Amino acid sequence: MAKSYAYVGAPLFIGAVEGRLADAGFSRVSDVASADIVVTFATSGSALEDLYFGDGGLVTTAAPGSTLVDLSAATPNFAREINAVATVNDLVMVEAPATVRSLVAADAFARENLLGPVATEAELTDEVRRLLDAIFGEVVEVGAPGRAQLLRNTHTLPLAADLVSAIEAVALDDASARSVGALDADQIPLFSPVSADPVVQAVRQQRYTGDYTAEMLLAELSAALMAADDAEVILPGVEATMHLLELLVVIGGADMAPAALSLVYQDEAAGARAGLDWTRAEVAYGHPASEEDEDWSAYDDEDGCGHDHFREDHDYDDYDDFAPYNDDFDYSSN
Repeated sequence: MAKSYAYVGAPLFIGAVEGRLADAGFSRVSDVASADIVVTFATSGSALEDLYFGDGGLVTTAAPGSTLVDLSAATPNFAREINAVATVNDLVMVEAPATVRSLVAADAFARENLLGPVATEAELTDEVRRLLDAIFGEVVEVGAPGRAQLLRNTHTLPLAADLVSAIEAVALDDASARSVGALDADQIPLFSPVSADPVVQAVRQQRYTGDYTAEMLLAELSAALMAADDAEVILPGVEATMHLLELLVVIGGADMAPAALSLVYQDEAAGARAGLDWTRAEVAYGHPASEEDEDWSAYDDEDGCGHDHFREDHDYDDYDDFAPYNDDFDYSSN
């Protein structure tokens, strides 16, 4: 008899893996209380907290004895907290944060691009193991709750650093080529090892859409940074990358692929062609002090995008949606 599962979370993810679960013999149901297994994937810390502990949260609505499999990014401490509360409510908690091998893979949630670190206090049943094997190309059991999130952190942080480094190499190459001329094709491999880098290829091909989004990467880095705070470790590289991703999100790139971060380094017209709106950043981060400021005046519609950078009637009220990523920053300030 097929095992039933319910899914709560980002539609993009279940859309990518539902077929694999069906092939593995799992039947999806809409009612959480009737499911043998509940799979969750939240794209922010606040959404994850609401999902488990909010009104009608899973720790109270899931059927006693059922298994909760969470694929979200969280801090190790919060993962342990969810596990403890689930145990008290007679639920089995399995921490299995979805971890992509490549941030710019064309099919980000393909089985071969997904690594599944798994942490739980219970022994994995055959059914749960079969579900995880259907989702992930590789399942790695790492021990007690919290450890899977730690593995995800140590996997994602260098990928994020490589993403930014490759994008900055492209930005420098493009800017310099305008003044000194581009390298010939046969010269590039001699001096530019990033020329064959998957990130560079994604940027050059303008692959700005995909299932794995800037919002998802931002959630992973936010969880890593909070874990670092808990451990009293400073990670300036992660903070810098998060600021760049926050900017991309603010100007409209939350649902774009990580390669779209390259648009932050390009002129406003390039961003506008991709659907981004830099005037949102002016609202979020504050207007320039005056039109006479030379540094800001230089940006006043030089690229012909049609935006007036100094107008006072911008009206965009959605920045609070992004606040969970950085609770100390007021995105709605002018």
